[in-house]
Amino acid sequence: MIKFPYGMADFRQIVTQGYFYCDRTQAIPLLEQAQSQLFIRPRRFGKSLLLSMLDNYYDIARKDSFEAMFGHLAISRNPTPQRNFYFILRLDFSCVDPTGTPDDVKRSLFNHINARIENFILYYGNNGFDMSRINVNQGDALYTINSLLGAAAIVGHPIYLMIDEYDNFANTVMMLPTLDSRDRYTALVHDEGVLRTFFKMVKSSTGGAMFDRVFITGVSPVVLSDITSGYNIAEDIFFEPEFGDLCGFQEQEVEKTLGDIAAGCGLGEEKASEALEMMRTYYNGYNFVPRGHVVVYNPTLCLYFFKQFQKRCAYPSKMLDANLAVDDSKLAYVAGIPGGHKLILSLMQHGSEVTVLDIEDRFGLSEMLSDRSKDRTFIASFLYYFGVLTLVGETNKGELVLKVPNLVIQGLYVERVQRMMLPDPVTRDRGLDTAKRVYQYGDIEPVCAFVEDVYFSVFKNRDYAQANELTLKTCFLTLLYNDILYIMDSEPELTRRYADLTMIIRPDKRYLQIYDVLIEFKFLSLKQLGLSGEAIRSKFPAELYSQPMVKHALEDGAAQVMDYGRRLANRYRDLRLKKFVVTALGFERICFLNADVLEG
Repeated sequence: MIKFPYGMADFRQIVTQGYFYCDRTQAIPLLEQAQSQLFIRPRRFGKSLLLSMLDNYYDIARKDSFEAMFGHLAISRNPTPQRNFYFILRLDFSCVDPTGTPDDVKRSLFNHINARIENFILYYGNNGFDMSRINVNQGDALYTINSLLGAAAIVGHPIYLMIDEYDNFANTVMMLPTLDSRDRYTALVHDEGVLRTFFKMVKSSTGGAMFDRVFITGVSPVVLSDITSGYNIAEDIFFEPEFGDLCGFQEQEVEKTLGDIAAGCGLGEEKASEALEMMRTYYNGYNFVPRGHVVVYNPTLCLYFFKQFQKRCAYPSKMLDANLAVDDSKLAYVAGIPGGHKLILSLMQHGSEVTVLDIEDRFGLSEMLSDRSKDRTFIASFLYYFGVLTLVGETNKGELVLKVPNLVIQGLYVERVQRMMLPDPVTRDRGLDTAKRVYQYGDIEPVCAFVEDVYFSVFKNRDYAQANELTLKTCFLTLLYNDILYIMDSEPELTRRYADLTMIIRPDKRYLQIYDVLIEFKFLSLKQLGLSGEAIRSKFPAELYSQPMVKHALEDGAAQVMDYGRRLANRYRDLRLKKFVVTALGFERICFLNADVLEG
């Protein structure tokens, strides 16, 4: 049995107790090339474990444990001269309460720093180092830091400062953007603010003044913009190609692990390959290197899948780890700013892309919280940092291309759009109940009626001028999306042709009495129909279906879905496929066709 360290970030415990670990120690010599470094990755991407690995590698008190921890890893073949050379002071700003008044936050920050230095005194004191000269001032942690630096200078060993979640303050304010929280954050980063003052001290203490090295992790570069004059010496390494997989699993690592699990479960290579395809679909696709191609899997999601797969010899029922579900708050923030709503609507479609000249490497919180419209580069950069957009390439005009990385994140977009369009939970539940009729009974009429009655009244007030098949598909996708039962795909390529929406039952759910679903969407504008909205609303269904353009759209769609159905049958085994054509008549009425009736 493989021991998977799901939810663990203690490197020493992981490697000495035989837990699964993807070796990234080969990056240590590269990391030593800069004295002060900032590394940014989305939440749950292994940053804390990275810091823990560096902590154990450089800690002078763990010199005798080097072989036990690193002897089987890449760095053991050629360790650097700075191995086990430093005192380690490690801070974690996620432990600092960002609420309350500026004085409350300052007190919480000082308490955290002092507590970590008190642990520093005990730890190194118990390991034979004289820490008696360090004076802890409970009211002034900056004084305590100065005392620590002086004592370390006397002992003769420099300090490696590590700060995890340095942007915790800003992230909290972004998600709770009240006037008080904005003012509180401003008070922390202005010229006399405690956060700016702290980073000024760190800056002044580097370069031979005993903070010999500094490594900082976070989710975004927001705080860096706000404290630039306080700390402008960090080298940003988050775009560097050599660190593209520093946090994240490579596909060959995922493939090998799945093979080991399948073998342990008595499953064949075919099952391991199927599991890899599942993980590709749901978890793959993160690239953090502009104009590069270093694609990695989210490690937290992978460990979640590995652990469930090994425990049950079956895939997890829910592919989204609950720890990542809170990332929806970032989409909620974007949906609430001018310009964000429309971008999220377009990105909800699998395969949709956004192009920008470059990724913003700094933006201040005041800009993020302002009521002014944000341009596409700003919004896309924000979503990139939080892991709900990723880089996929470059256009022939030199622009960067970003898209939704995988099916798990697409689900977050779908849910956010659903809540934007159907804020009332009772109405939302009614819509989801109608959607169940499609895949449980092959009955599309209830969901068509719901879209006609509820969604159309939302869309025609705001986006009528841009109405098209994409708009119609958006309505249905928000209701039909179900990645617990289905592999959802919008416009999958079927031998160089594209279907609008397919719902293919997950391999591990094929025992259920549900249907695979294929839908082709058509949109006819009022101008094309030559009818007013009032005229369309007044007609009986039979009159609508007899309209020449409606008949043509349905017949054309039927030919398409029957063709796509044959192509899907060649790709998947044992399909129980229901094929539909849905045609919108403006934002007034819907006509639909069950193509299986024609085939029968």
